[in-house]
Amino acid sequence: MFSFLISLAALILGYVLYGRFVERAFGPDPSRATPAVSKADGVDYVPMPSWKVYMIQFLNIAGTGPIFGAIMGAKFGPSCYLWIVFGCIFAGAVHDYMSGMLSVRNGGAGLPEIIRKYLGKGTSTVMLVFSILLMVMVGAVFVYSPAIILGGMTGGGMMIWVAVVFVYYLLATLVPIDKIIGRFYPIFAFALIFMAVALAVCLLVKWPAIPEFWDGLGNMGKSSGLLSGQSIFPCLFITVACGAISGFHATQSPMMARCIKNEKLGRPIFYGAMITEGAIALIWAAVSSYFFYAGGAAEVGSDLSAQAPAVVTAVSRSWLGVLGGILALLGVVAAPITSGDTAFRSARLMIADALHLEQSNYAKRLLIAVPLFAAGALMLWFNIADENGFNIVWRYFGWSNQTLSCFTLWAITAYLTTEKKGAWYLMTLLPAAFMTAVCLTYICVEKIGFNLPQAWTPYIAVGVFSVAICLYYLLRAKKLKKAI
Repeated sequence: MFSFLISLAALILGYVLYGRFVERAFGPDPSRATPAVSKADGVDYVPMPSWKVYMIQFLNIAGTGPIFGAIMGAKFGPSCYLWIVFGCIFAGAVHDYMSGMLSVRNGGAGLPEIIRKYLGKGTSTVMLVFSILLMVMVGAVFVYSPAIILGGMTGGGMMIWVAVVFVYYLLATLVPIDKIIGRFYPIFAFALIFMAVALAVCLLVKWPAIPEFWDGLGNMGKSSGLLSGQSIFPCLFITVACGAISGFHATQSPMMARCIKNEKLGRPIFYGAMITEGAIALIWAAVSSYFFYAGGAAEVGSDLSAQAPAVVTAVSRSWLGVLGGILALLGVVAAPITSGDTAFRSARLMIADALHLEQSNYAKRLLIAVPLFAAGALMLWFNIADENGFNIVWRYFGWSNQTLSCFTLWAITAYLTTEKKGAWYLMTLLPAAFMTAVCLTYICVEKIGFNLPQAWTPYIAVGVFSVAICLYYLLRAKKLKKAI
């Protein structure tokens, strides 16, 4: 428990200290009109109160990542805490803040437009296709898990809830952002935060003997039999995504960049929402450590082979009672649903921006939304039809999610290099090179990729990291020389 508390304190200090440093690097201007004010259209550009924008941003980026990812990541041991803390402070929150503020500065531009400006048109075209595929994947993945939980809570069939969630997705994608998202997201966000705080209190009361840093930072899952064939590097850094760093967040931040009323609100909204997500991931990692390593599974009437949704259900009902369990489960259900609908909404906006289609009426929104939902339904059918479909899609989602974060970090690095003086670029250069090494190593050695020998992992990782750094400085020197 001491390792958990140290990690939680480090996250808070990270927001207070490093968050201020990152804000200084960008230099927000409170006198500059934001897109919410200068481009207000009553549909997507809508000024909203800062507390509401924060709640929506938090719920948009949360999904099942900080919960399911942390549950699966806890099997590795307390090294999971370190990745959440350092990843969140130095990579994820920086990634979210900078991508959100770059969208604010560029008229509410989506991620593909930002990448086009700083990495070029060719890269932007690739990332547009890549981002839309990821959004559809997110929508499909985030229908499946809440439908299972809702079916278990009500005794109804899973497919009924799949249909209900899909209908909701369509409505939330089409109507003005302040009509559904702006009204109900703060309530769902409260449920998710309540769940996390309640579980944290239970942990403090129980004070279980969960693994600590000084018990070792190696892969505990291998020796305990919880994990097979997975190494801390790169698997942990793919498994725990949304609680540490997630490229999906950069697709969501532009939606709130179109609703924020003052640039000075960027740190609490973008950087702060990511730190909150990291705290929730830490809580679930600690709860799961108890579940897997300290007798928690037997206490809540489950077993060590339980999948993440089953762990959430068993722990919430056992620890929080009937009412608390319902609220906690609603929080877990709301998290993926509210990320799925905004995934489809952001995909609609990306396509509209790329094709220069204004979105003032429902017919034009439907023109883009219908094909998107057809693709999402097809991917969801694959999830359900194949018993391993969900696991396969989740692995590709995890890899593509982190790959998207690489492109975003490189775009931010290009911005800091060209627009700012000094060594500000280092704050994203190192995370960009590291995540590039993680993603390329993962796709090289894992079965869903090229399945190269695991023994090659350190050589591939060090090689990719070194090449990425060298290429950056070569291109930087070339650009500086050209400027002269």
